[in-house]
Amino acid sequence: MVVMRDGLHLATDIYRPARNGQPLDQALPVLLERTPYDKLGTNHGDRTRQNPVPRSKPELAVDFVRGGYVVALQDCRGRYGSEGVFEKYLNEGEDGYDTVDWLTAQAWCDGRVATLGLSYGAHVQSALACLAPPALAAMFLDSGGFSSAYHSGIRQGGAFELKQATWAYKHALLSPATKADPARRAALETQDLRAWFRLMPWSENHSPLSAAPEYEKYLLEQWRNGLFGPYWTQNGIYARGFYDAYVDAPMVHMSSWFDPYAVTATENYLALSARKTSPVKLIMGPWTHGQRSVTHAGDVDFGSDAPLDGALAESFVALRLAWFDAWLKTPPGPDPLPPVKLFVMGGGSGRKTPEGRLDHGGRWRDETAWPPEGVEATDYFLDVDGGLTADRPRETQAYREYVHDPLHPVPTIGGAIASGAPIMEAGAFDQREGPRFFGSEAFDRPLADRDDVLVFQTPPLEADLEVVGPIRAELHIASDCVDTDFTIKLIDVHPPSDDYPEGFAMNLTHGVLRARYREGFDHEVRLEPGQVYVLEIEAFPTANLFLKGHRIRLDVASSNFPHFDVNPNSGEPEGYGLTPRPARNRVYMDATRASRLLLPILKR
Repeated sequence: MVVMRDGLHLATDIYRPARNGQPLDQALPVLLERTPYDKLGTNHGDRTRQNPVPRSKPELAVDFVRGGYVVALQDCRGRYGSEGVFEKYLNEGEDGYDTVDWLTAQAWCDGRVATLGLSYGAHVQSALACLAPPALAAMFLDSGGFSSAYHSGIRQGGAFELKQATWAYKHALLSPATKADPARRAALETQDLRAWFRLMPWSENHSPLSAAPEYEKYLLEQWRNGLFGPYWTQNGIYARGFYDAYVDAPMVHMSSWFDPYAVTATENYLALSARKTSPVKLIMGPWTHGQRSVTHAGDVDFGSDAPLDGALAESFVALRLAWFDAWLKTPPGPDPLPPVKLFVMGGGSGRKTPEGRLDHGGRWRDETAWPPEGVEATDYFLDVDGGLTADRPRETQAYREYVHDPLHPVPTIGGAIASGAPIMEAGAFDQREGPRFFGSEAFDRPLADRDDVLVFQTPPLEADLEVVGPIRAELHIASDCVDTDFTIKLIDVHPPSDDYPEGFAMNLTHGVLRARYREGFDHEVRLEPGQVYVLEIEAFPTANLFLKGHRIRLDVASSNFPHFDVNPNSGEPEGYGLTPRPARNRVYMDATRASRLLLPILKR
């Protein structure tokens, strides 16, 4: 039970090399993993390509110990064996710093501590690195480490990511307070989470978390803090503000195209590789959150090369051991990674695999920079007839409009989501409604057929086209309401085939902007109904080869639910939208108000 500066104790297990049951009398580097998910538990992603059964944290610790390290596994404050009250993200920097201090004072530590961990286990690493403890010697951040939780991870474009609500409910059930209180457990277990998602927004004592007030409190705080201000610049959720102070140590930032931390990984890589003398590396795969050892994401398969296993190392354990050996062993091992390792999706047959998934294909590539050398931002203009073209529109006045009804939002069909179960699923899917997707109102209806979705697409491509980098759209818009959202989604449209007679509209990435924040996230400016405004909508990065015969498609709408909370269009404060009203929203596409998609096209 390791004591923190405020006197609380955090449960910490130590694994040391031994012979015949006796620890070796040798000081070694320590690998630290801090987790809210139980230091004795098992993560769904800790499997290998050969063995689909995930291994527990203690089992994995043995592998690292046999590699020549001491391993420390710690329950975060207020979770499992540790004391205190859990407040998501905001205690992890100081708790991590105090833990490193304790470790380096032990005789079996050689004075160097390295860190590893997935998701929250990456967030805690970055919170620690912002405080730059002298003993922090190397890091491997897997799918986390908030560059700015306001801009991706908790909110995006001003909208609130409702995966925070599904996470809070699941882990309130698993909390020590729930374990110790049968009445609290019973109250939580009786909640119908799907019913609650139809009764938003939530409030104090009016949520599925009412029996777990500490979880309800922090969730509502995140939801209602719509302005970017002091709340969002705290340690643990805002590495951007600490980049200069951030530890200068060898580090890997790993994520994937269908992971909510794709922006975090690429932003942290760009900022820290430019500031630090130690190696900073980036890995981006085609997976969903933490699923680095499978070939698919959702209903799309990326081929036999997609898993990390076999492409970057024999296994994820082997890759991390090679990384730490390169910087913590004497003599050092070879650096196992190029500056940037990218998986470019696309190039597959387009047929259905034996498992029933679309064969989209893809390949790994080594690069020296992100975005890669040779990427050029290229305009694709929205056309009033639904085209997406390199030609600027010539009409003197042209627009398309639709009605966004907050009571009937566009359902989320995959995407960069984590911890969304049982409400939403991550990955790539044919963009059509169905019983698998919460909020669907018609069986097998393409989203393109909805009245509240505008679709713009190219003709079938005459040659392959590779898009690699961040995605952005510039829309000229108007609304009859004082606030509304605009969403974008980039789609690779596979042509019709025997396996997919109607084709397959595969989502690649998404973006959203709440119009009240169009002039900056630190202040709100209401819309004047009927006035035309320009919105810059940032989408997640991607890497995709659009094959000859495919179409590039952009969908524009005003909701993506339950991925994001639904804008009530009323201008009410964030998290208090109790009087929703429909909004008639318009997108202009004429000579003086040319809306466009900017694609990073690799031209080499």
